[in-house]
Amino acid sequence: MTVRTLIVDDELHAREGIRIRLREFPEIEVVGECSSGLEAVSAIAELRPDLMFLDIQMPEMNGFEVLRSIKGEPVPIVVFVTAYDKYAVKAFEFHALDYLLKPISEERFRDTLKIALSQLSRRNIETYAINLRKVVDEYLNPIVGADRQAEEVRARESDYLDRLAVKTHDYISMLPVSDIDWIESAGDYVYVHSDSHKYIIRQTLSSLENKVDPRKFVRIHRTTIVNVEKVKALRPNEHGDFEVFLKTGERLKLSRSFRSNFQKVIGNSI
Repeated sequence: MTVRTLIVDDELHAREGIRIRLREFPEIEVVGECSSGLEAVSAIAELRPDLMFLDIQMPEMNGFEVLRSIKGEPVPIVVFVTAYDKYAVKAFEFHALDYLLKPISEERFRDTLKIALSQLSRRNIETYAINLRKVVDEYLNPIVGADRQAEEVRARESDYLDRLAVKTHDYISMLPVSDIDWIESAGDYVYVHSDSHKYIIRQTLSSLENKVDPRKFVRIHRTTIVNVEKVKALRPNEHGDFEVFLKTGERLKLSRSFRSNFQKVIGNSI
């Protein structure tokens, strides 16, 4: 699969940096570069890229205004590039859209591009376009966007588990989800760890992952979900993974393949 890619940034060295990094991905074909938002609007209509690296802060027409001007389908997968805009980053994370902070790190770039390519192969174009429009609306109309985001948060929170029924001896106890430290896969079962106790529940890790709040519980390994509020510290190792130290003293592993997800949840690069 060839991925038609457009780079939009008003800084020449920034465009060059992205283009150079893309060379290690043979499936990427850079079909155009734009130095302004006005150029980008024309290029998108003409070139119909699959993927776009889009700078936010540009004179005359910023990245969000460019997106608002896109007409028709399909909408390209967008990786936003910013020198840090707190409000924008918050919107990206809320709607699970990818972004790069300047200066761009090599590892972060590779992780983000892999996610973008994965989205291209399995994306629901209609759903993606809706999420993209929401981010644009929230940035260009912050009051309306804030109200919408608050409504969506309330709706999502009502769908997440507040407590789990766990068996303890002859009783079934109700364990508040907020008390969970981490969750461990055991085939068709999971072990739920909470305050030095270990409970077994007949449920797969993936099934339980879909029922807990993703802003608090994040997969850090194919067999492990952690409550980020219980994390005390991280330590990198020589293999590119991280050791995760919990407040309880337990030590877990954050594997490289789940690092970008963890960074999104904590709101910081590591």
